[in-house]
Amino acid sequence: MTLGLLMLHAFPLDGGMWDDQVSALSPTLPVIPVHLPGFGGAAVMEPEHWMDEAADVADAALRGTGVDRVIVCGLSMGGYVALSYMRRHGAKVAGLVLANTRADGDDEAAQQRRRDLAARLRSEGNVLADSPPPLLSDAAPPAVRECVQAIIRRQTPEGIARGALAMAHRADSTADLAGITVPTLVITASADTLISPDLSKAIADAVPNARLETIAGAGHLSNMEAPAEFNRLLAEFASKVMEAEAKR
Repeated sequence: MTLGLLMLHAFPLDGGMWDDQVSALSPTLPVIPVHLPGFGGAAVMEPEHWMDEAADVADAALRGTGVDRVIVCGLSMGGYVALSYMRRHGAKVAGLVLANTRADGDDEAAQQRRRDLAARLRSEGNVLADSPPPLLSDAAPPAVRECVQAIIRRQTPEGIARGALAMAHRADSTADLAGITVPTLVITASADTLISPDLSKAIADAVPNARLETIAGAGHLSNMEAPAEFNRLLAEFASKVMEAEAKR
């Protein structure tokens, strides 16, 4: 049995957002960052079934790696895909990390905002390249801001548009949380203005025996803004999962 970390990225970035985690954690176990459909040069897919197809793309990324059991780590949009992965490929999951994400679906107002964004992207190009959403706290270092914007700039307008529409179409996964039986770590950040810590706490409260951790001062992309703390939490969690797997 070989355990690995399957890393699912946020919107509108790609697997490159996990570079700090790959560097810090790959000496201990395989780290597999995935480009979700339409991002990082991956093929685009239709929005209606995008979350399930993205989960299958993530699973396909394991081929040839020798990894047969995974800790699935999803941040924001990646968390939505992680919950779909649990439904579709749950037998492979040894642990689950849900970072700066939520389990419920969009209300109509949020869905319309995503539709409006998709329309702008298709008519005006990558409008998020120089005006990204508030992914970081006000205190984030300039170098981190530049890195985030560089990742966003390399995405295609159509890929981002379909990702936005996919989130509008996503299912409400709240009812699935009580049935999650693998070790689960929920990470939030005190300065996350996109997905509030209260929504992360709701996930931790619903998943049996889940552990909730808050990264002080960081914004939505907590792994990029506070990589040392994020990596510490992930490494400690992975160590516990590896110990549990060794006893199976």
